[in-house]
Amino acid sequence: MTIEPIAYYYSVFQTKFGIPRQSGIVGELRGYIVFTPRFRSCDAVRGMDGFDYLWLLWEFSANKNDRQNATWSPMVRPPLLGGNKAVGVFASRSPFRPNAIGLSSVKLDRIEFVDGKGPVIHVLGADLMNETPIYDIKPYVTYSDSHPEARSGFVDTNRWQQLTVHIADELKSVLPNALGDVLIKVLECDPRPQYHDDAHKIYGMPFDMYDVHFKVEGNDLYVVDIKELK
Repeated sequence: MTIEPIAYYYSVFQTKFGIPRQSGIVGELRGYIVFTPRFRSCDAVRGMDGFDYLWLLWEFSANKNDRQNATWSPMVRPPLLGGNKAVGVFASRSPFRPNAIGLSSVKLDRIEFVDGKGPVIHVLGADLMNETPIYDIKPYVTYSDSHPEARSGFVDTNRWQQLTVHIADELKSVLPNALGDVLIKVLECDPRPQYHDDAHKIYGMPFDMYDVHFKVEGNDLYVVDIKELK
């Protein structure tokens, strides 16, 4: 089987650092999908606007070097378990998989028809890096895709601890209003690797056209600087 990208996703995240660990966690995150020239057909998205959510099948493209330099492992250490406990790779959503395929449910915001780009799909809540290859798009159907009473394994007993974000008004004002609010939601999810717990360490995170620096003390995250990327 040979597959090729049908589209690429465009995001405020230029690197893996800071991306929400699951889709829908930060529902305000905006991004858009542009089809490759071969698939820029208005007919291909006909009827899509009748659905509220979409499934995206995509590639963990930032892990290519890791896959080339490492052997496959049947066990992984999910961040939700603090990076200390191993589970089977197929009992996890780890990006380090035999086939680096991701699956995300995103909210359809609108479809825009752009000259030279064809139908551009605007979505909310994605957990994808900028320029992520998309291999397929399918509509989310509630009668078969929604199982609210289902068990969720170790996720049921290990909840994310949201952080309280502290950001001075003069720093937040560097960002456009809507983008500043989204940044706070992203930081509340604690973008650090789960095994990091150094109150003195300053972390840097590219976010859209900005470089954000912060530190974490306990359950409090303090933004210490925001600068435009050059």
